[in-house]
Amino acid sequence: MNCCNCRRDIADYSNFCYFCGVRQAAPIPQGSAPWQGKRLMRSSTDVKVAGVCAGFAEYMGLDVTLVRLLWAILTIMPVPVLGVVAYIVSWIVMPIAPLPVPHVAPEAPPHPVTTT
Repeated sequence: MNCCNCRRDIADYSNFCYFCGVRQAAPIPQGSAPWQGKRLMRSSTDVKVAGVCAGFAEYMGLDVTLVRLLWAILTIMPVPVLGVVAYIVSWIVMPIAPLPVPHVAPEAPPHPVTTT
């Protein structure tokens, strides 16, 4: 492992560099990655009003049409204002998902020109 300050080689288990004394960051254990769970975010691609229903559908692994139907029933059944208020609060609180990066195929290298 290298010191993050002086870039000298130190033992992997060291908490401090024994050359410059700077505290070292805790190493990430082998085979484990940082948390990569799902986040509840509004959809940026499947949007009807604000992407809230599509965000909930993606988070819960359901069909977006089913979630929209359940949200409409929630809006009119128990308390007529509850679904509208919940949608507006979700719209404000939920962050919008980043746009997906389009996949671009790598260009083939040009064929060399041979002259004879």
